Amino acid sequence: MSHVLRVAIVDPHDTGREELKRILLGLDSIWLEAECSRYEFFADVVAQTNPEIGIVALDFDQEKALDLVAKVTQQSPDCAIFVISASHDGTVILKAMRAGAKEFLTQPLRIDDLLAAIERLTERRFGRGDQKARGPTVVALTGVTGGVGVSTIAVNLGCALARNDKNSVVLVDLDLCLGDADVLLDAIPDYTIVDVAQNVTRLDFSLLKRSLTKHSSGLFLLPRPIQLEDVSLVTAEDIQRVIGLLKASFTHLVIDLSKAFTPLDMTAMEMAQHIVLVTQLDLPCLRNVVRLLMSFNNIQGMADKVKIVVNRTGLESGQINIKKAEEIIGREIFWQIPNDYRACSESRNNGVPLLESAPRSAVTHAILGLAEALCGDSAKATEKKPSKSGLFKLFAKS
Repeated sequence: MSHVLRVAIVDPHDTGREELKRILLGLDSIWLEAECSRYEFFADVVAQTNPEIGIVALDFDQEKALDLVAKVTQQSPDCAIFVISASHDGTVILKAMRAGAKEFLTQPLRIDDLLAAIERLTERRFGRGDQKARGPTVVALTGVTGGVGVSTIAVNLGCALARNDKNSVVLVDLDLCLGDADVLLDAIPDYTIVDVAQNVTRLDFSLLKRSLTKHSSGLFLLPRPIQLEDVSLVTAEDIQRVIGLLKASFTHLVIDLSKAFTPLDMTAMEMAQHIVLVTQLDLPCLRNVVRLLMSFNNIQGMADKVKIVVNRTGLESGQINIKKAEEIIGREIFWQIPNDYRACSESRNNGVPLLESAPRSAVTHAILGLAEALCGDSAKATEKKPSKSGLFKLFAKS
């Protein structure tokens, strides 16, 4: 599991609690597991939800709040208590620390102060700098036009990452109208992204995984809605919360975006570490790459996350060559995937990933290489210990 930190909060002041929620929901490293408006219920909430951090607002009733800090510290020692207060009184700070609080934050709460407190906690628990290494990897994939093979790459990228036993990988089909990840995996889902989005505040890790469809490769799938009319039920805010929960539950997220660059797509792209932009070597596609990069340059940090992947190289003799393509788009091609129409067509029509249907194909090896280029050693398959058989097994017994 990744180290996105789950947080529970208690503040009887509605205004203060809503402001704290607003700050927490804006942080990628935080999942708001539970909120509470009464001190007397919070210890039970913590015991039931097991958050890594509990935030207790002191000012409504300082005595009750400090008793609560001591109670939670004793009953749930794995939950680090942060207290927040408008007071700067050293006596209050000392009382809070003696009760078991790990951090004392002053109101109005500054995001920088909260992040610094979280960093100190993660350093104590995981070691300096380890939080970044352990965090979830989010890869969002989209195409410069329809039909360039994004879904095939996304599905097989997810399967490639799932080969490592240390990884937990989920594929999110965010092409809500015409997504086909479930077809490519020959899966019949019981639940879709609509079900998860509408119940995200009530889901814990176990319920979440039961809401997903697990493929034989180990890859989990969150598919698009079944009915077209359900597409409007999912908002950008829903997607932010769904991705936040998935980041708290999985080591790798692969998101297959639509080609419409909707607010939902843009939200996912903002939350991703890598944006894979899939193109082919023809002029209309490359012109679209240029247009999209110009737009991404207007969004802080987004263009830097973009990786250009050329699919179906060698498709036809009239293709633009790589050098010319790089001159047109003004940046280097990150990865190339060769054309293998037969292998990809059989994979799609049979609902069997390329890693299983065509493990020796050049396109399969290219996607495995893409997984390593994006995710490093975590993309390498777990080595299976050779089993003893035949004469070796016979001699081993003697």
